Amino acid sequence: MAELAFQAGSIVRARGREWVVLPESGGEVLVLRPLGGGEERTARIYVPLEPEPVEPATFPPPSADRVGGRAAGLLLRDALTLRLRAGAGPFRSFGNIGIEPRPYQLVPLLMALKQETVRLLIADDVGVGKTIEACLIARELLDRGEIERLAVLCPPHLCDQWQEELARHFHIRAEVVRTATVARLERGLPAGRSLFEAHPFTVVSLDYIKSDRHRDEFRRVCPEFVIVDEAHTCTHGQVRARHLRYELLRALARDRLAGGGLRHMVLLTATPHSGDEQAFYRLLGLLDPEFERLAELEGEARERLRQRLGEHFVQRRRPDIREWDDRNVFPDRRTREVTYRLTGAWGRIFNGALEYARDAIRRSEGLERRRRIMHWWAVLALLRCMSSSPAAAVQALRTRIEAEAGGAADALAEDLAEELAAAVMDGGEDALSTDDSVPAAVTDERVEALSVLEAEARDLHGPENDPKLAVLIREVRALLEEGFSPVVFCRYVATAHYVAEHLKPALGEVAVTAVTGELTPAEREERVYALREAERRVLVATDCLSEGINLQELFDAVVHYDLSWNPTRHEQREGRVDRFGQRSPEVRALMLYGEDNPVDGAVLRVILEKAERIRKELGVHVPMPEDPNKVTEAVLQAVLLGRGSLSDGQRQLDLTLDELDARLEGEWQSLRERARRTRTIFVQSRLRPEDVMPEWQRVVEAVGGEEDVARFVTLAAERLGAPLERRGEAFRLPVRHLPAPLCERLAAAGIGEQLDLAFRWPVPHGAVHVSRTHPLVSAFADYVAELALEEAGSGAGEGNGSGEVAARTAALFTVAVDAVTVLWLLRLRMQLTFIRGRRVRNLLAEEALTVATRGAGGPEVLPHAEARRLLGTMAERNMAPELRARHVRRALNRLPDLRAAFDDLARARAADVLADHRRVRDAAQARGRYEVEPVLPPDVVGVYVLVPARSL
Repeated sequence: MAELAFQAGSIVRARGREWVVLPESGGEVLVLRPLGGGEERTARIYVPLEPEPVEPATFPPPSADRVGGRAAGLLLRDALTLRLRAGAGPFRSFGNIGIEPRPYQLVPLLMALKQETVRLLIADDVGVGKTIEACLIARELLDRGEIERLAVLCPPHLCDQWQEELARHFHIRAEVVRTATVARLERGLPAGRSLFEAHPFTVVSLDYIKSDRHRDEFRRVCPEFVIVDEAHTCTHGQVRARHLRYELLRALARDRLAGGGLRHMVLLTATPHSGDEQAFYRLLGLLDPEFERLAELEGEARERLRQRLGEHFVQRRRPDIREWDDRNVFPDRRTREVTYRLTGAWGRIFNGALEYARDAIRRSEGLERRRRIMHWWAVLALLRCMSSSPAAAVQALRTRIEAEAGGAADALAEDLAEELAAAVMDGGEDALSTDDSVPAAVTDERVEALSVLEAEARDLHGPENDPKLAVLIREVRALLEEGFSPVVFCRYVATAHYVAEHLKPALGEVAVTAVTGELTPAEREERVYALREAERRVLVATDCLSEGINLQELFDAVVHYDLSWNPTRHEQREGRVDRFGQRSPEVRALMLYGEDNPVDGAVLRVILEKAERIRKELGVHVPMPEDPNKVTEAVLQAVLLGRGSLSDGQRQLDLTLDELDARLEGEWQSLRERARRTRTIFVQSRLRPEDVMPEWQRVVEAVGGEEDVARFVTLAAERLGAPLERRGEAFRLPVRHLPAPLCERLAAAGIGEQLDLAFRWPVPHGAVHVSRTHPLVSAFADYVAELALEEAGSGAGEGNGSGEVAARTAALFTVAVDAVTVLWLLRLRMQLTFIRGRRVRNLLAEEALTVATRGAGGPEVLPHAEARRLLGTMAERNMAPELRARHVRRALNRLPDLRAAFDDLARARAADVLADHRRVRDAAQARGRYEVEPVLPPDVVGVYVLVPARSL
């Protein structure tokens, strides 16, 4: 970049007004922001073509001609602070994010900034906020100028959620890269230019990128920062998928970038150790190949390496979070089991299906092992459908009848084994299935028996014939009466539609919607959020929603209508509502099962109860045992209890359920011990709250937090003629009552005639979370600042009582001071320069500072809390306009004598900012350095005189 004609942050006069020079300027091109305007009103000018020369300028001092009243200075100070996008705090990014993270979520950020090359494995519990933590790191490095491009690698069903999260909270506009979007993204690109070069921010489907052609291209142009979600799916699971994903990640982790450094990588998973020791150490090896040696090292050498791993590995349970926040960050989860009995006609049909299944297993005993195992899965798949609902039963039976009539070849039937296993076990641990269709059929079926069962099942529907549905209706009614909004999770599309169809008439005025895998991700989201308008709502969903769309804003209860055969799936379902952002202090989870259904009973005993017992003991989720065939044997033996034995092809099995249960107990206990060892041996060197809170406080003071936003919007709305109306825990802003110019700005941002809003997260249903970067706050802050800073007669506040909104000067009597105290509102600008090799990146930092002079004393910087208190102080009694002007003029007469002291304060603050940046990013010194230079003189934005009330 050519040398700047003007220093970034300096003030120039061009085109008849004053502007601030932005760091993007270079050579003869100036990028300018209006002195009183926001970031979105920037202009780019080519200096040689300007009709009038661009000249240096200074910020005009306040005038005593327009003196404001109480809190005029506080409102202006808040406006200046909240419109900052490049604050001077220790973190560059917090002015550019739309969420106020909780202090515990800063831990991974601080850990990352202590590393020259960021390598982190974030393994926090489901719902703690891993996505926010990873995005904070990415946004910070972007705003520090250390990276320019970003890629998120994730399972395909999570792509849209990542895209929304990046845009909504972090203002990063990323493109989703998967098979369906590539043609559009590549349209118009010159030959040889990759879409990853044209689009700096991407969310990439792991399924798309794992192929040889796509993998090689991505590796060639991969961004310098990569986030990998569900990272455990890349190191264990199905052999082919695991190998392709792992090879890609290992290459990305070891490749050298153009500057010689390694790529920044953040890995996310709630289950870092999924039972496969080798896969776990491969995952650690992505952070540093040395960490794979932990599998073989012992004694002191292992301890040293483990300590170093602690700088790269953060894993926290929800109880670990409670020491960080006095708020109830996470709800209490109350779980309960609800049973029904297979009575009447439905019981008879299920028993008929059970007899059919037992006969099918007996007929398969003479087959070779692979064929026999495929029949096991087929039987269990049918029984799962029969246990789900009459609708799913009919569809499953019809599928089998039609398959037999079609005469499918035996060779094709063998290919169904993997599909059937995934359907029964809800996928593997590395990639839980979201397929909610009825599983495929196998050949060699007894069509006559199936036809009888199908005909009987068709006549059974509704709560009078279906005891499971009757119990559900009773339980959902009870939840609604207690004020809960439940999500009912079903295994199959047919069951979801069946349940929703019968819930609607049974619940009356309650809004009931079904969402299944038949819908596209966008359609699913649209249906879910359409329920916002309903006061009482029930969502019926398949497991297509157990990942992807967060439901905590609208729902606070989960009903497992169909048991999942994988405990991870149960945790994911409940994690959709029991997560960061849930505003209800309590969430409910109900598990529905048939007390006399041998399938449900076996799954509970062999799988779910054991997983839940370990979760309660250790506080972490454990996956299924590695060999699902052992689980299948146990469940089948339970279903066929007392009805013969199974053969494994090697020896005849004649084991009772207790013996099989005991055999699996060893598998579960092995998982338990591995999980315990993971938590104790590989725990990170934890940052404590006292390590993080000072940095957090500096951030809030520099750019404003929730309390500042609430105070500013409330006061500004009142002064602008549209006071907020309390609506329970939210507020309603009557936008139509605001000044016309402001209404136009809000309309351009999509804000209509009224807005229901809340300032603290989580927000009440139907309200919008208004953070410091929300368009409403930006518009308010820009408008209020312009009213105060624009010259008189500009028309900015014409007809709106601009002097009563915010003002650059004020004087009042108050009991808050004992001597005449002048509050000087200063705006500091600093040029930050990041130098790494030949690359120089110029950044701009701004800060609003309140300085006090008492009597004839020198200036002192006020702490933020003290500044807020004094600027917001109440007037004890009226002060005549002439006297107010006299006090202000007297203060302004001191300004020339104070300029040198203000310059010294700016230099001292620049030194503090440099120290802040070096402290939190000390590792960057290995590859670059920061310089901070104040732009002098600082702007004197406001002068506010506080006169002791007792003096007159």
